[in-house]
Amino acid sequence: MGTKIIASGRCKSTHPVENFEFRSSTFFDDAGQELHGNAKIIEKLAAITGIQSRHYAHPQAVASNLAAEAAQAALSEAGLQVEQLDYIIVAHNYGDIPYGSSQSDMVPSLAARVKHQLGSKSSHGIAYDMIFGCAGWVEALIQADAFIRAGLAKHCMVIGAETLSRVVDKHDRDSMIFADGAGAVILSASEQSAGFLASHTATFSDIELDYIYFGTSNADRDNTRKRFIKMNGRKIYEFALNEVPTAMKVCLDKAGIPIEKLGAIFMHQANEKMNMAILERFYKLYDLPVPEGIMPMNVSEYGNSSVATVPTLFDLVRRGELENAQLQAGQFILFAAVGAGMNISAVAYQYA
Repeated sequence: MGTKIIASGRCKSTHPVENFEFRSSTFFDDAGQELHGNAKIIEKLAAITGIQSRHYAHPQAVASNLAAEAAQAALSEAGLQVEQLDYIIVAHNYGDIPYGSSQSDMVPSLAARVKHQLGSKSSHGIAYDMIFGCAGWVEALIQADAFIRAGLAKHCMVIGAETLSRVVDKHDRDSMIFADGAGAVILSASEQSAGFLASHTATFSDIELDYIYFGTSNADRDNTRKRFIKMNGRKIYEFALNEVPTAMKVCLDKAGIPIEKLGAIFMHQANEKMNMAILERFYKLYDLPVPEGIMPMNVSEYGNSSVATVPTLFDLVRRGELENAQLQAGQFILFAAVGAGMNISAVAYQYA
């Protein structure tokens, strides 16, 4: 018994926010000193991250709404009803956060809310959340595959959804990196040899634990009642370059796929410069140059939406909606993501 992705979907009801819209922002550094010259700040961020735009959810929507929209698109493509899903797994990190608030709401689970929004009247279909940093969606794929191979499920929905715009410190330059979005896939039992081939997961929780954390605003560091997403960008960059290529190699080698046959790499869309550096180090482990076009990217347009980046990108490419990127039957691909924890997850897959 194998596992195959039979459908995908993404949330399309978000709206783009361009870089120039941050020119009127008031930014402070980590010491609480006001920064000046927003045009230069924005220019530097774009040069480092490649981000020109990002998508935000509309004020009336929360993460579970975005997740349900992506899930419905996948169900429609698969021709399935929600009652036919044995598992609904929603990867996220901050729950449902109403517009204008920074308080996370995770009870009941987002997966239960998605199941409700999809109109399920049945108790069938186990719904639960995955909290695993930005690697959550890839890790949820690994769990869904395990359920199917164990004979516990025939169809599993795996969703990544996030509204990071609701937990950013608007006075922190890093706030321009983060975005909202949702993407989903349906995995089904398959008799074909194509599909899931191997996986690898690692958790680094020693000195790496607080590279991504919740902290006070740069503009009001004494106010500890409100906290926002914060990160040590330099430490994350160094960690990712040192650890992610190795994890990707372990996964690919487990699958027994010669790297020369790898057709595409879907990596968490965190930072264009970082992703390219990871890719170069990955191929260096095999003493090979990076093939042209091996890693599609959409971070320049969509920003970093955490767990939603990989499934959103995958859906865009599957549907032929990303320029110069396409998938072909039989192609070997690799999913990889790194996030708070620090967690790394990778999956080797043969597209069919």
